[in-house]
Amino acid sequence: MAGKLEGKVALVTGGSSGIGLATAQQFVKEGAFVYITGRRQSELDKAVKAIGSQVKAVRADASKLDDLDRLFAQIKQEKGRVDVVFANAGGGSFAPLGAITEEHYTQIFDTNVKGVLFTVQKALPLMPNDGSIILNASVAGIKGIGAFSVYSATKAAVRSFARSWTTDLKARGIRVNVISPGPIETPILDGLGQSEEERNGLKQQFTSLVPLGRMGQPQEIGTAAVFLASSDSSFVAGAELFVDGGLAQV
Repeated sequence: MAGKLEGKVALVTGGSSGIGLATAQQFVKEGAFVYITGRRQSELDKAVKAIGSQVKAVRADASKLDDLDRLFAQIKQEKGRVDVVFANAGGGSFAPLGAITEEHYTQIFDTNVKGVLFTVQKALPLMPNDGSIILNASVAGIKGIGAFSVYSATKAAVRSFARSWTTDLKARGIRVNVISPGPIETPILDGLGQSEEERNGLKQQFTSLVPLGRMGQPQEIGTAAVFLASSDSSFVAGAELFVDGGLAQV
C-alpha cells in the first residue's frame, strides 16, 4: 500500500532532533524523500542514522541566507523540486520584560521569523503548484506566558504569515498551514531550565495546564504534519492546527 507522501520530496528545517526529527521519520514512513537541516553536523549524522533511508542531511542555519541558498541549490541539483516544506527550525528562552536584551531579541526573531520567511520564499521556485507549506508555531502565539514575550511574538508572526501567504499563493494552489504545538517532550524544552530541578518543575507546571494531563510526544506533531502535507488536507489552507492536548482550547 502506497504511503500518503509516496514520491514526494520534502524539506524539514531543524530536523536533527525533537519535532523535526519525528516529522522527518513520519514523512519517510509515508514514502517521501526528506532533506533535513540543522546547525550541528554530529546531530545531523545521528538523525540520518535514526531515520535510516530516503533522507539527506544538509548543515544549514535557517537564519543565514547564504546557507539557505546553498541548501536549495543542492535540492534543485539533486531532485529538481520540493513538494513539502516544514519550516520547523526555531527556539527560544525566557527573559522578563525589563531584562530583554537586543541579543535575546535578535537571536529569536532571526531564527523564528526571518528564518521561516526566507526558507519559504527561497523554496517557492522549486515548488509545484500543488505543494504544501507547513509552519511550526506554538500555543505561545495566543497565550500570555510570563517572561516569554519575545518567543511568543515570533510565533504570532509565524501564524500571521500563513494567512497572508495563503492569499499570496492562491493562484498557484500552494497551501500554507500552521501547526501550533503545546508542551512537547523535546530537547528544546530541556534547554529552558537551568537545572534538573527547574526543568522538572517546568514540565510539571506545563502538564498541569493540559486538559489531557500529559506532555505531548514529537511523533504526535509528525502525524499532524503528515495530514497537512498530504492530499488528506487538500481543502485546508491558512489554518492553524493546535496539537496541544487542549491547552489553548478550553
